[in-house]
Amino acid sequence: MNTLKNTKILLVLISLLLIISGCSQSNASDSQTASGSSGEPAKGGDLTYALATSPDTLDPHRSSLAVSVRAFRTIYDSLVVQDENNEIQPWLATEWEVSEDGKSYTFKLREDVKFHDGTPFNAEAVKYSFDRILNPETQALNSVALLAPYESAEVIDEFTVKLNLSTPSASFLSNLSQAMLGIVSPTAAEKDGEQFGKNPVGTGPFKFVSWTENAEIVVEKNEEYNWAPSYVENQGAPYLDKLTFKIIPEEATRIGSVQSGQVLAAETVPPQNIVALENDPENHLLKANTLGLPYTLFFNQREEPWNDVNVRRAVFQAVDVDAIVETLYMGTYDRAWSPLSPGILGYDKSLENSWETDIAAANKLLDEAGYKIGEDGIREKDGEKLTLNYVDASPNREKRNDIAVIVQQQLREVGIAVEVNITPDYRTVIYENSEYDLYGNSMVNSDPNALRGIYHTPEASRVLASLVGGYDERLDKLLEQGTVESDPAKREEIYKEAQHIIIDQAMIIPIYVFPYTVAASNKVDGIVFDTLGYPLFNDANVSR
Repeated sequence: MNTLKNTKILLVLISLLLIISGCSQSNASDSQTASGSSGEPAKGGDLTYALATSPDTLDPHRSSLAVSVRAFRTIYDSLVVQDENNEIQPWLATEWEVSEDGKSYTFKLREDVKFHDGTPFNAEAVKYSFDRILNPETQALNSVALLAPYESAEVIDEFTVKLNLSTPSASFLSNLSQAMLGIVSPTAAEKDGEQFGKNPVGTGPFKFVSWTENAEIVVEKNEEYNWAPSYVENQGAPYLDKLTFKIIPEEATRIGSVQSGQVLAAETVPPQNIVALENDPENHLLKANTLGLPYTLFFNQREEPWNDVNVRRAVFQAVDVDAIVETLYMGTYDRAWSPLSPGILGYDKSLENSWETDIAAANKLLDEAGYKIGEDGIREKDGEKLTLNYVDASPNREKRNDIAVIVQQQLREVGIAVEVNITPDYRTVIYENSEYDLYGNSMVNSDPNALRGIYHTPEASRVLASLVGGYDERLDKLLEQGTVESDPAKREEIYKEAQHIIIDQAMIIPIYVFPYTVAASNKVDGIVFDTLGYPLFNDANVSR
């Protein structure tokens, strides 16, 4: 039996969507409060926590947003957890063994867990959850990539389940710790079908109460909870009676709500407010470093002229990332240099400061590609203007829409017209219709294998399943090797080489690594972060 004592995690974390920062471990600033200093957490009460955007769904298998995880992590538990030492520890699973060929994992499960609807957690529930992700009718998103290469599950007995993989996977256990692979109630999921995301049922520390669209999500204490993960102190039911997620997209309003006492905590503190909050006697700042894929601009290599590496390189050379990061984030965000964030397994520090903005080089590349400056200053070729369709999502999270405007201004200098398309329906535009030339996103993830879903050439039948597509045989082979290689040192070298190919081929423009920040009243104590940088509320309490 391979217990988790010898089950080492082969990576350090990220993600999402979507969002990343530059340290190997999540950490928070001093959050000592009246309740914390007494040594006895306050019990009861309602914590109001403002989110910067609205979740897309509370169905973990269908979600694509990091903000959704912040809400539904309160509702669902996972089979395992990655601890602060980057080792895999028990959660809903108590122990497991791995087959000699690395293609099956047999888990023993807790026998004292119930879903919020009163139905039992068991092997059938695990099998149902993972099979549900693969079911096309579920229309699963990020969870599909996380679960790969899962193939099937066998129920050995009520509390033993065997998970079968198509190939060995160095990232499988780590991925099982993520919230998007949380275990759902089969009864509730079958009952509510398409509406399960509005009526979520898991085994987590909080039970779903209500969701008022674009306004708030309310969860309440699960009184029976007694199976918390190892990274929280409170192993039983939460101290809070209720947790209310307020949805407040406008930055000034969100942070002002904390300062005025209308909410007790708010995420994603704007750079201009960070220094002020650090010196505010009534409030304090929490900061978590998350890992994965940094905020990155992805070229659509399926479309002309962006399938031409030299045209992509021209854009790559013309965009002044330092100016973007310094202007918008005022020294509070670090610039990204790689498709991976610092701290994750295989991150190649040698890429840092390895290129500079070079307008002359960009102009030369475009000249050589046959694009000539027209009378209006925009380049043309064969009667066609060189126009780049830059798509970004709304609302303006982390000033991402502002990045689009700056890129538009910068590329005008080399004769490229940028059309900025800000849309709330980015999923359809990007992932279904592929109607973009440049698109920005990030991903919270625990393993460099996350690169495969973004950069590996997709199957012909699933072209839009890959954001970038890769279309590079060398890169495809490296990403395939990285999936199955069990030696961390060898994996590190594989992913370093992959990063160099991605940058050399100008498939992307890395922009920033993201620090997840929370402004909180001094009445609030006990908010901690998991190793991916998501907030946990098991220990959270509010003094009165």
